[in-house]
Amino acid sequence: MLQVFNELIQSSGIANITFGEITMIGIALVFLYLSIKKGYEPYLLIPIAFGMLLVNLPLGGLMSEPTSASDGGLLYYLYQGVDLGIYPPLIFLCLGASTDFGPLLANPKTLLLGGAAQFGIFFAFFGAIALGMTPEEASSIGIIGGADGPTAIYTTTQLAPHLLPAIALAAYSYMALVPIIQPPIMRFLTTDEERRVVMKQVRVVSKVEKILFPIVTTLFVSLLIPSATTLIGMLMLGNLIKESGQVPKITETLQNSFMYTITIILGITVGAKATAEILLSTTTLTIIVLGLVAFAVGTASGVLLGKVMYKLTNGKINPLIGAAGVSAVPMAARVVQKEGSKYNPNNYLLMHAMGPNVAGVIGSAVAAGVLLSFFG
Repeated sequence: MLQVFNELIQSSGIANITFGEITMIGIALVFLYLSIKKGYEPYLLIPIAFGMLLVNLPLGGLMSEPTSASDGGLLYYLYQGVDLGIYPPLIFLCLGASTDFGPLLANPKTLLLGGAAQFGIFFAFFGAIALGMTPEEASSIGIIGGADGPTAIYTTTQLAPHLLPAIALAAYSYMALVPIIQPPIMRFLTTDEERRVVMKQVRVVSKVEKILFPIVTTLFVSLLIPSATTLIGMLMLGNLIKESGQVPKITETLQNSFMYTITIILGITVGAKATAEILLSTTTLTIIVLGLVAFAVGTASGVLLGKVMYKLTNGKINPLIGAAGVSAVPMAARVVQKEGSKYNPNNYLLMHAMGPNVAGVIGSAVAAGVLLSFFG
């Protein structure tokens, strides 16, 4: 009886767990706390954190590759959609169906703010090169600065798949921490007078403009940067489906059930690659630091261009909306609204911030396309 009990103990996860796995389980629990208790990006962090938890439970085998004696783990097969670059474009399809490009079309100059915020990508790219990383690795790290998880995952699977767990976690973590990271940067770079600026209501955009925009954008970007076609094409297809008004059931599916299905599969499989061997390393720490720098520089670049536009328009543009140029939709725009209302309760910046915010989605996809065209 004692022998059976001893064998049971020896074959249990308790007897086989390592210090690294205990550490990773602790990190997973912290992510779960932040997502559930604090509400930091729960749709993403809950599945990512639980994927981390599952893969670091010893002997579970959820990410085991198939062998002659085993069919492989469930998450191994689900992960193939990440490895083959399938899930991120599908997320973009759903994102397009949920996005209103009206604010951007109503105030086209905000496109510049979305472009300026992508400077953080290239700043981190050269920083990673200076630290001795390959151009492929530097490209994957830099794209974190766009604050766009699907774009970061797609770029990394094409250029540096061995860095995927660290980059995905960094990208989604910084997306979740937008309300914490951005406000100090915004306040540091702007004055009270600038933050109090009330922007005029934008013009009404016609239905024809909204329908033509995804078609024209797809043609223009794809002909200029073919490697961006996958992400831009899916984003604009989703938006055209929405704006056409002809297939409301498909639009509803993309905005809700399909989006959530892909999100949970993507999240849990990305989290399931976060093993102790991969994340508890110097390389991962470097990625996290460079990712934070990229995100901070992107936010600062958008705000600084906003200050330039404030001067050029004689105070008609609130520089805070430049912070929404990172493509964390709509979190960055909400942060702008919250900060603006602190200094002027009558200030309603949300719709104005949505212009650079959706421009940032396009900008990050284009930036990824540029990097893929050079190093893919």
